[in-house]
Amino acid sequence: MRPSSFISSKLDFKGWVAVTAIAISFLVIILAVAISSGFRREIRDGVSRLMGDVQLTTPQINYYTDASPVNLDSLNLETVSKIKGVKNITPVVYRAGIVKNGEEIQGVLVKGIPSSDTTALGVSIPTRLSSRLGLKAGDSMTTYFIGEKVKVRKFTVTDVYDGLIETDDNLLVYASLEDMQRLNNWDSTGVSAVEIGLEDAYRSGDRERAKAAEIGLYSSMVATAAQDRYSNLFDWLNLLDFNVVAILLLMIVVAGFNMISGLLIMLFRNISTIGTLKAVGMTNRGVAEVFLRVAARIVLKGMLIGNALALGFCLLQGSTHLLKLNPENYYVSFVPVSINLPYIIVADVLAFVVIMLLLLIPCLFIAKVDPAETVRVK
Repeated sequence: MRPSSFISSKLDFKGWVAVTAIAISFLVIILAVAISSGFRREIRDGVSRLMGDVQLTTPQINYYTDASPVNLDSLNLETVSKIKGVKNITPVVYRAGIVKNGEEIQGVLVKGIPSSDTTALGVSIPTRLSSRLGLKAGDSMTTYFIGEKVKVRKFTVTDVYDGLIETDDNLLVYASLEDMQRLNNWDSTGVSAVEIGLEDAYRSGDRERAKAAEIGLYSSMVATAAQDRYSNLFDWLNLLDFNVVAILLLMIVVAGFNMISGLLIMLFRNISTIGTLKAVGMTNRGVAEVFLRVAARIVLKGMLIGNALALGFCLLQGSTHLLKLNPENYYVSFVPVSINLPYIIVADVLAFVVIMLLLLIPCLFIAKVDPAETVRVK
């Protein structure tokens, strides 16, 4: 065992204030990382459910008529499916309509998707539509589609889902692809658009845009990345990430200066010990290593406590959605959390390293300790 390790193990620093400050700092750091990751996951997945990661459409897609369907057989989708990063391909039919329930009316955008649900004219509606019109699972939903002539369909609400993002000021209703094709008098190859899901490695920033451009080369349709379709939303996410970085730096600085004050107190209390160690031949560097080891134990203890509290909260929030949000302001109805271990580990390591580097500042005090003045022979 190295002398510094042995000596540091004998020093007892009862710095519960420092441990508490470190624990709170790491608690805030991990929660900031988890909540940021949660928002990105929920919104990213919500946008993907809404339009896919890449959407193939005609230059002038029209949600209000049943004219000019896109023929699936002309889209070269077999080649697109073989492009690296393409996870799935989903044909969809869009049609704008008006829902009437009693005296209440609401504009909706009905999206027909492939479905295994055999319920005739079954639809899934968002909670906002459910609350506005008083609709619930099992109710009938009369919907009017305006075109060259008005078409009416009496849908059955099969379930209610939490809507994340609404489109074109209309609430999104999910229906069967076959039902919507029949509504438009299209055959099984007629669709409004094709939505393409990408593997996780290609679902961010420039990589998604590059993949959309690549997909567009193999299709006669316009390929639009979700990042471009909802650029304001993703700009908001980037701003959120910037805030997380600011919180991370602030908490590291707060924890670091708390530890600096704690280490200075420990050095002043053990000034005679420092003089004795220097008197028996230990270098300034060796003495500093002794006290840095003690400080490292305090930081690690606070880090473990903070991590445990943060992860415990994440598990509780993830399973109960205890903390709620206003979805009109935050896009989701609860505080989303995601335990992203790589990000958490990076945040922990970065914070620990920076705090330990800051602790080199009070160690400069050791060089000023004179053994002749601090050690008294009685």
